[in-house]
Amino acid sequence: MQQQHRQPELVEGNLPVFVFPTELVFYADEQTSHKQVLTLYNPYEFALKFKVLCTAPNKYSVVDATGAVKPQCCVDIVIRHRDVRPCHYGVYDKFRLQVSEQSQRKALGRKEVTATLRPSASLEPPSPRLQDDERRLKEQLAESEFFEQTAIQTESRPAGGGPSLLTVLLGLLCVAALMLPTLGEQESTVPVYLHLSVNKKLVAAYVLGLLTMVILRT
Repeated sequence: MQQQHRQPELVEGNLPVFVFPTELVFYADEQTSHKQVLTLYNPYEFALKFKVLCTAPNKYSVVDATGAVKPQCCVDIVIRHRDVRPCHYGVYDKFRLQVSEQSQRKALGRKEVTATLRPSASLEPPSPRLQDDERRLKEQLAESEFFEQTAIQTESRPAGGGPSLLTVLLGLLCVAALMLPTLGEQESTVPVYLHLSVNKKLVAAYVLGLLTMVILRT
């Protein structure tokens, strides 16, 4: 007789959560460090849904602050520091990742990750006394209040940024080219010299795709 495997009943808050890394360090003088990735692993036989909370949500943008992880899979969560100012140097914030079953609302487990902004990676390592101060600051964050990041589901663009006028005009030109009749079409009120060949439309579609990528990354 075949035995039926039953999933053990999960206790709220006791499920181990596997996240790497457990600490995020941003450096003001390194633009590449302003965007970092948290990897959430799901080693279990059932799917998990997750939610990202933060003690200072206005300082960070989180791509997909809520989502799901398939069984025995992982998901990358992109976190960008968007308020790189000297007044934030050495300040410790915390992210909390809460996980639950797909069909349940209660949190089965949680994991906290510290985040701090430093002026430069080239500075000398902190002294033992400074390390003790940092450890006390992290302990004080244990009872901090966390806030949801639901207001930012995708990466926020820097203030004053955005695509250039030339990029937008080229994009509109490509769209207009794709809307023109194809060479050989008989029933059209558009003059024949404005009819484009298939190859020209393929080039316009390709350029439009490149421009779209540029606009999304700015």
